[in-house]
Amino acid sequence: MKNQKFRIGIVGCGKISTNHFNAIQELSDQFELLSICDKNADNLNAVVNKLNIQGFPDIDTMIAAKPELDILTLCTPSGMHAEQTKRIAQFKKHVITEKPMATRWSDGVEMVNACDQANVKLFVVKQNRNQGALQLLKRAITKNRFGRIYLANFNIFWTRPQSYYDQSKWRGTWEFDGGAFMNQASHYVDLLDWLMGPVQSVQSMMSTLSINMQAEDTGVLNIRWRSGTLGSMNVTMLTYPKNLEASLTILGEKGTVKIGGVSANQIEHWEFDTKDAEEDVKAEQLKSPPELSAHFNHKIYYQNVYDTLCGKASADTDGRDGLRSLEILIAAYLSARDNKNISLPLVY
Repeated sequence: MKNQKFRIGIVGCGKISTNHFNAIQELSDQFELLSICDKNADNLNAVVNKLNIQGFPDIDTMIAAKPELDILTLCTPSGMHAEQTKRIAQFKKHVITEKPMATRWSDGVEMVNACDQANVKLFVVKQNRNQGALQLLKRAITKNRFGRIYLANFNIFWTRPQSYYDQSKWRGTWEFDGGAFMNQASHYVDLLDWLMGPVQSVQSMMSTLSINMQAEDTGVLNIRWRSGTLGSMNVTMLTYPKNLEASLTILGEKGTVKIGGVSANQIEHWEFDTKDAEEDVKAEQLKSPPELSAHFNHKIYYQNVYDTLCGKASADTDGRDGLRSLEILIAAYLSARDNKNISLPLVY
């Protein structure tokens, strides 16, 4: 499958699908958006008319009409991803799924197994890893500029009003969505492993303080990494009156870094005991990050998908990478439910 144009179908026409439509359009030499499907006729027709492509009510109907599809991208509620992935894999199509890959650990495992058995790829979108500030931080950690890391703190102080959850019945439910950690903070939970390495154990408290929904709107999570580093994550969707920050601070024996902004895209502090001219100049530039399109990081992700399917690269985040962050999320919910420390891995 080298250097071919891949044909994509999008499943689900909600808000996040726009980032996928735009990313695919900008990579039109590599991908062709062939069709879309959504069980909500109003949502489907609006996108069909806007993009002038064919729309279908469900996956089976779309694949029957478009057997030439190579990839299906899931922009549906998280709790639907498992059954949809397993169904798509039966048709021998590759799968790209939005975060989180599932709301249950067993579902995530079944997704990976189904794609393995069908010999198709499973990609889990973690586009925030492509943020310039986070890429720079990852390089500094990999190069051991911090020396031993002592403490890491993550804050996600955002707001989601009741009207946000009232838009659809699935929002805020345990089965299809989860709460502040599973949904809104999912990308930042992913950073716990991607940046800092394997997590040894977690201990959490969660609460639904204001929003009328099943899952949590606020929570705190304590983390111990296998390296011995300690850390915490504080998450709420109740910040007044608007999103305040998604930040992380890392304190090490030879360096201190804080990345802030509303979506962890701005360097607020960057200091090490030794100089690295290239990285330090870039860090200074990222104190005022450039204005980027909402789909910019999705475009980078899709480029990696293309390169992977062409045999030019390895997947940045495949199904097994998706399981790593899902495992932390599930451990956090188990800890809050049972009021105890949860060790990882969940399954030995």
